[in-house]
Amino acid sequence: MKRKFIRYSNTDYSFLIIVAILVVFGLVMLSSASSDLGKIKYGDSFYYLKHQLISGVLPGVLGFIFASLVNYKFWKKISLYFLILGIVLLLLVFTPLGITAYGSQRWINISGFSFQPAEIVKLALITYMASWLSKNYKKQKGFTESTLPFLIILILVTLPIFLQPATTTALLLVLSTLVMYLTAGANLKSLAFTFLVMLLIFIVLVVTTPYRFQRIFNFLHPQNDVLGKNYHLNQLLMAIGNGGLWGVGYGKSTTKIFYLPEPMSDSIFAVIGEELGFVGSVLLIMMFLFLIWSGIKIAKRTEDPFGRFFVIGGVALIGFQAFIHIASISGLLPPTGVPLPFISYGGTSLATLLTTSGIIFKISKG
Repeated sequence: MKRKFIRYSNTDYSFLIIVAILVVFGLVMLSSASSDLGKIKYGDSFYYLKHQLISGVLPGVLGFIFASLVNYKFWKKISLYFLILGIVLLLLVFTPLGITAYGSQRWINISGFSFQPAEIVKLALITYMASWLSKNYKKQKGFTESTLPFLIILILVTLPIFLQPATTTALLLVLSTLVMYLTAGANLKSLAFTFLVMLLIFIVLVVTTPYRFQRIFNFLHPQNDVLGKNYHLNQLLMAIGNGGLWGVGYGKSTTKIFYLPEPMSDSIFAVIGEELGFVGSVLLIMMFLFLIWSGIKIAKRTEDPFGRFFVIGGVALIGFQAFIHIASISGLLPPTGVPLPFISYGGTSLATLLTTSGIIFKISKG
């Protein structure tokens, strides 16, 4: 009998392996993307790498280990409390504990320790939605029994995120939970109604906030004000173009020093495109596709509804986030501040993603 590669019993180790590859690749690219900026700002080329190891990798690995050891149904039991905690943390952003940076209020600082509540809320909402859907997906899919509660939960969580403002993060949560809702058997009318309500809220927020409207306008007219409002968008495209087929070589990006906004986080795919070229970019995209495919396989063979919905939500979140980051850097979507999963600088994001991956891995083990 032939043995299947990277598979033992019911556990699919391919998911674990691809996560590990992405984390290591992310640290390698972060080192390159942030070295010049770290030296200029802090006199240490490895400043951002060290910080990522301490605030992202270390707590993330601990979270992964914890999640992969405890019964995954533990998360179902605490899902409501976890969501409430996440909403409270979101509201604390608007108190004196909140930190304002780059025109947004997205961080909390407690005794010198800062983190982004929205990243924690991603895991909290996926967990709660998986729990809620697992209890309700077999019931009659009426408006008051299903659609209205789902919509209320979604608005309660995403509205504070919209107000930070972190529009794309809110959009990510909407898309991910809609995928969960769809796979739980929601009828098309309920799904369409929920989508239209959230779309209406999004349009109102864009129209009533000049910076959001201006960002979309600039995206639609990239040839206007190339040295002003569209400067960064054009620099992102130039960086990718400079990479050509094979790239200029690791560590040799010329645009990351002064021309790209936040090269170690918001623009890291542009650095990857310039240094590793089209080939390196495609290989990275393939890794994300393989991760999504591995997650879908886990979800398909998971009999427990909570576990299945959690895997779907977690994989959808990673997939949508990767797509939006890459698409915005490539000029297919307006530029956003969404990090590239497992790759971009950001301790809270990496730690939460690794914990989410640990839960998915535990679910794959049954």
